[in-house]
Amino acid sequence: MNSKMHLGHQAKKRFGQNFLHNDAIISDIVDAINPEVGENLVEIGPGLGALTEPVAERAKKLSVVELDRDLAHRLRHHPFLAPQLTIYETDALNFDFSQLLTQQDGSERPLRIFGNLPYNISTPLIFHLLTFKDKVKDMHFMLQKEVVERMASGPNCKAYGRLSIMTQYQCEVIPVMEIGPEAFNPAPKVDSAIVRLIPHKTIKNPVKDINALNTVCLAAFNQRRKTIRNGFKKLISVEQLASLNIDANLRPENLTIDDYITLANFIVDNPVEETEQPSDKKQSRRAMKRAQQQE
Repeated sequence: MNSKMHLGHQAKKRFGQNFLHNDAIISDIVDAINPEVGENLVEIGPGLGALTEPVAERAKKLSVVELDRDLAHRLRHHPFLAPQLTIYETDALNFDFSQLLTQQDGSERPLRIFGNLPYNISTPLIFHLLTFKDKVKDMHFMLQKEVVERMASGPNCKAYGRLSIMTQYQCEVIPVMEIGPEAFNPAPKVDSAIVRLIPHKTIKNPVKDINALNTVCLAAFNQRRKTIRNGFKKLISVEQLASLNIDANLRPENLTIDDYITLANFIVDNPVEETEQPSDKKQSRRAMKRAQQQE
């Protein structure tokens, strides 16, 4: 990292900032990304430029999305990085990444997205980025180690949940390396890991509606210690579960991704009638919100 970039900047807790400073680890991460000239590289949260500098050195040009106006200002005035960057000073959670597809020559090139993501918004940010998966070649992210474990986890495992299913349905999930807190300043209280996500070009068992898949996952894992008989009672009956060859006595972590796709397709074809009272709807929304926050 350019030492001058670090001077005078205090990490901001509200942005979840933890800056990489270990050169050996930075080099390993850049090798894992393997940026090349001519590729459409996009960094989320470049911060003090720890990854930005070595990636720009290899790729010559890249786009960066930075919410912190102080850091965006530093990048705009960086002595040698500034001419290589297209800087978007905005919140990545609301950013339309599809606008980065078209190059100056008018051609479209798939996105290669990477970044040290703020851990406090990593899950909603991953879900936002997955909406652009058809335009993405691959993604490399630094995340909390526990989040990477959840993304890569399979059935019958405690870490398996909505994030596992929604990510693996859309991407190949490859844990790359683990990184300790000492590689950051300030040091986080958790271990970190790099994950590679490669969007599937074709999905062997496509769901009819991705939102329905999200709905059944939320319903299941909001009450993960309950059997699916109870978790799904507002969406699907025990008899209907039996007709789909799904055991109502299983717990949510025992179902495969294909099982969840089957359930999602069922509720698309058999929508639940609007029978909830306003108070029930309020409780349902709160329960769903709790499930999302737990991830």
